[in-house]
Amino acid sequence: MGRYVVRRLVQMVPVFIGATLLIFLMVNVMGDPVAGLCGDRQCDAATATQLRKEFGLDQPVWQQYLTYMGNVFTGDFGTAFNGQEVTELMSTAFPVTIRLTIVAILIEVLIGVTLGVVTGLQRGRPVDSGVLLLTLVVISVPTFVTGLLLQLLLGVEWGWIRPSVSSSAPFGELLIPGLVLASVSLAYVTRLTRTSIAENRRSGYVRTAIAKGLPRHRVVTRHLLRNSLIPVVTFIGSDIGFLMGGAIVTERIFNIHGVGYQLYQGILRQNTQTVVGFVTVLVLVFLLCNLVVDLLYAVLDPRIRYA
Repeated sequence: MGRYVVRRLVQMVPVFIGATLLIFLMVNVMGDPVAGLCGDRQCDAATATQLRKEFGLDQPVWQQYLTYMGNVFTGDFGTAFNGQEVTELMSTAFPVTIRLTIVAILIEVLIGVTLGVVTGLQRGRPVDSGVLLLTLVVISVPTFVTGLLLQLLLGVEWGWIRPSVSSSAPFGELLIPGLVLASVSLAYVTRLTRTSIAENRRSGYVRTAIAKGLPRHRVVTRHLLRNSLIPVVTFIGSDIGFLMGGAIVTERIFNIHGVGYQLYQGILRQNTQTVVGFVTVLVLVFLLCNLVVDLLYAVLDPRIRYA
């Protein structure tokens, strides 16, 4: 196990460098950051030259990347165009998005896996058809439609929630935004769990457990569900990064000042330091989540061994 973890960590290094290089190149071809900094009024030549020199934009792109990566390994993600440190923006944005992601993941796991187990055990019955139809509708409706509809009904019309989340963003106010963020993934988790349960319930080890006279709940939880969760864990593990990076729409609807909000502002203002810095951390989140998912396989299925 130890050698496997070390090997995976070594493999993550070129992936991290390649991903950040692509992001850095794409962000730098979005446009002229100085033009976005000056706004509608065009900067004079002297001011533009001074700004490019101050932020290192007068150097070749490859040299900018090497300088940036050297600073990243020392914990320096640069300075935004408004003079604020990117790490300072991260310290306020990431805790909010992490709380939102935790709410979304819990909703996915609790509701999605439960519905998937029920429909997998009741395959072909009315409850199965009803849940499949409901998940298909959820997948078909865009997230911004779901968010705006729930905000209008629950926040404006019925007054059950605040239409906008407060600046502190406690867990209680993030329940509905978390449901909106997790809605599509929740539908996929339900369908994936259902398919896995329906396939594995015909396996030999399940029939053997039933033949031994084990209680139904133990057969389902100890034998059937444990092996059926492997593809679900893979999906949820990769979905954590997607939820954190894809929360732009949800955070804009509910006025949540998290990672998605900062990325939106950075892209809108062509603030390359902010965009690259936040995406760099999200790449690390993706890589670490994939490593944890691989290690969880052995917990779910003892037949899996790491050399």
